[in-house]
Amino acid sequence: MSQIEVEIAALRGAATHDLRIAWCRLYRGEPSRCMTRDLLIRAIAYRMQERVHGGLAPATKRRLQGLVAEIEAKGTEAFDPAIVLKPGARLVREWAGQMHTVVVLDNGFDYDGERYPSLSKIAARITGAHWSGPRFFGIKRTSSRPTPTEARHE
Repeated sequence: MSQIEVEIAALRGAATHDLRIAWCRLYRGEPSRCMTRDLLIRAIAYRMQERVHGGLAPATKRRLQGLVAEIEAKGTEAFDPAIVLKPGARLVREWAGQMHTVVVLDNGFDYDGERYPSLSKIAARITGAHWSGPRFFGIKRTSSRPTPTEARHE
């Protein structure tokens, strides 16, 4: 086990008072009194890992900030999470006998060596007509919302 894994494993045996002290040291503030012991352990472990391995990617932070702003503005009932594709995912579609591959980037898409802001623009370039990009590449929302890493249609 690595040093960080040993330190995280030791959190389970720590006294709640010691966990609150660790929280104060890592987060520079007092934890809420209603925070459960389990949540304290998880939050401390996350911050320890974040310090060793780095935090969230800037694109992820921006996405989360946007989601928070949307929920605050519209309320949770109006929240409709977008389809999220991981950077590096490849979307493949056959059209008019030719295979077309799109690579998902942090802030857009790469198709045929060019960067595009949306899948719809790529679908329009391929077909010459307006298409919903996610529909063209077969990306569908599902109730369980797994993150698609690859969509293939042949």
